[in-house]
Amino acid sequence: MTRIKICGIRDKTHALAAVEAGADFIGLVFARSQRHVSPAQAREIAGAVKESSHTAKVVGVFVNAPIFQVNEIADFCALDVVQLSGNESWEYCRKIVSPVIKAIRIGQQSPDELYAELSAATKLLSRQRFVTLLDSQVKGKYGGTGESFDWNLAQEIAKSFPVIIAGGLDATNVAKLIEKVAPWGVDVSSGVETQGVKDMAKIRAFIEAVRKADESR
Repeated sequence: MTRIKICGIRDKTHALAAVEAGADFIGLVFARSQRHVSPAQAREIAGAVKESSHTAKVVGVFVNAPIFQVNEIADFCALDVVQLSGNESWEYCRKIVSPVIKAIRIGQQSPDELYAELSAATKLLSRQRFVTLLDSQVKGKYGGTGESFDWNLAQEIAKSFPVIIAGGLDATNVAKLIEKVAPWGVDVSSGVETQGVKDMAKIRAFIEAVRKADESR
């Protein structure tokens, strides 16, 4: 079953709606962004998610933040997973207490280059659970771009590593991605928004599209 992450949640209402619709991960952004939440807001949202579900996990998204700060916020907010979406090294990842989602922005890498990097990361982080998130490379941005990348690269990598695919996904194209790539998970933010605000109908439609695609596989 494809895991679903709804990212950029900013309030309890949308978080709980996403959980009720079947989301596996709720993403809270601590980096500078229009979707930014404070630790206090995040703690409230995370608490509501945990009260409503025994399975949905809360992910905190950070970009090039000090390691001690990431660990402190993760502890304060009771985050289940930390997503590192900046230029953090794999050595940096080793110092994060929580399980890690490490974002890699896809530019000019070849499948062989990406395979080699993830192979090395797997050895380095052998004692720590981590998943790779593949996202579009857009100058000056660290996610939430709404732009897709070449899924052919993801198709090869997903055969060997658990990967989450982000970038330009919405209810109209996520089934095609799942059919082609069969990723461990999918991540959406702008694709379930209307004028920059999370849209409950779009969240439900996205999750329904993923589950239907899973049934067809």
